[in-house]
Amino acid sequence: MGAIDTILWPIRWVIEALLVGFHSLFESWGLEGASGISWVLAITALVLVVRAALIPVFVRQIKSQRRMMEIAPQLKKIQDKYKGKKDQFSREALSRETMALYSKAGTNPFSSCLPLLLQMPIFFGLFRVLSEAGLGNAGVSYMTQDLAVAFANAELFGLAPLSATMNAAISGEAVLAEGGTTAVVLIAAVMVVLMSGSQFITQLQIMAKNQSEEMMASPMYRQQRILLYVLPLVFLFSGVFFPLGVMFYWLVSNFWTMGQQFLVIRNMPTPGSQAAKARDERIAKKREKLGLPPLGEAEEEDAPEQTKPAQRQQPVGKSRAKKKGQKPPKKPDDDDGLAGQAAKPKG
Repeated sequence: MGAIDTILWPIRWVIEALLVGFHSLFESWGLEGASGISWVLAITALVLVVRAALIPVFVRQIKSQRRMMEIAPQLKKIQDKYKGKKDQFSREALSRETMALYSKAGTNPFSSCLPLLLQMPIFFGLFRVLSEAGLGNAGVSYMTQDLAVAFANAELFGLAPLSATMNAAISGEAVLAEGGTTAVVLIAAVMVVLMSGSQFITQLQIMAKNQSEEMMASPMYRQQRILLYVLPLVFLFSGVFFPLGVMFYWLVSNFWTMGQQFLVIRNMPTPGSQAAKARDERIAKKREKLGLPPLGEAEEEDAPEQTKPAQRQQPVGKSRAKKKGQKPPKKPDDDDGLAGQAAKPKG
């Protein structure tokens, strides 16, 4: 067992437990255990569990991205300050001021990559589980020899084994039934297109709707534009080497990400972005339909009135008090009889 297998062992153990558990559940509901659809549904359920567990990490990612957007103008000022300066002192000062800005904001550029970094071991663990099962080899926990053989023989539409890859089908390395090569290539091609398209749409909706004007002027925006076209190409060229079972995991995970980003952009958009303006317009129309005042006016009405500072009451003379019908103010010696008598001069 190599170092990578040692690291992936606990992940594979959990993946096998979930995968076999869901497969047994669908089998108890009447699906044929040896069919490809029962394993595809088990893989889909595994995706839902994994991505649901990563929701707190995703929320943390959003907060980190918001902080990065807030400090983008300050970061640009620091970069412009040392632009063109290549001496060691300037480089150290640039790095020191940048890290101080990140520390003050409580974020860093790597926080947005955290969900992806957490998913990668899970993906590689699943790849390892399905690859070994596709060869009919037992796993590390609940993927027994019989279940591994059943998975290796499971086929979609009776033609496309879940353990087959597009590359193996085209090269003839995979032993397939008549029409199996066409079925594997067609299913894999459709999934590769869907994976690339979903990744492109996910990144595009972030770039087009959920970026503030300050963020669009920052270097990070240019990096994201590069990823907009690079990531779909990664799926396009690497998908042909992955088994169909792994590609189903990848595809369902991409659809989850796309839907999750849509909900976040719609309900929690970046301040100053087009999505934020669209959200404000929806809220304004909804309040108008309900007969409520605009949000800004409602906040002003609900705000407590500012009380003016109490003015000092000027003393009023007896003659003026009689004219106005007011009682003249009492003298200090009228409040206490003894004090008044003490104040009178002796005869």
